Amino acid sequence: MRLNALQPAPGSRTSKRRLGRGIGSGLGKTSGKGHKGQKARAGGFHKVGFEGGQMPLQRRLPKVGFRSAKKRLSAEVTLRSLAAVVVENIDIAVLKQARLIPMNATRVKVIVKGEIERAVILKGLHVSEGARRKIEEKGGQVEE
Repeated sequence: MRLNALQPAPGSRTSKRRLGRGIGSGLGKTSGKGHKGQKARAGGFHKVGFEGGQMPLQRRLPKVGFRSAKKRLSAEVTLRSLAAVVVENIDIAVLKQARLIPMNATRVKVIVKGEIERAVILKGLHVSEGARRKIEEKGGQVEE
């Protein structure tokens, strides 16, 4: 193979349409642009979404809130639901196994709601101040 002999595959490159070159070409007279109107003119262009002066769809519809991408990856767990877990060392994997949080959760926060009756060790979980206080009162601990 020689570099000067390289060619594109047959049919992969189509030749440019030659507009306005007579009736027989199939693209004569109006050159495939129809009759009159903005799109038939030289420089006949309008911006994306333009509807001829009518209020465009993206401006007719109301703006709707904000949806956080992080929300799908975050979860909350209450002290009451932690009491149902039988393991002493609790981390994200244990909570997923107990089906207390969704499988796609990467960030979990323990909030103070309900009571916990035994000592637990939390690893890799975010903990609210009130929940931390109640866990440490029962002899448990929170490891970062």
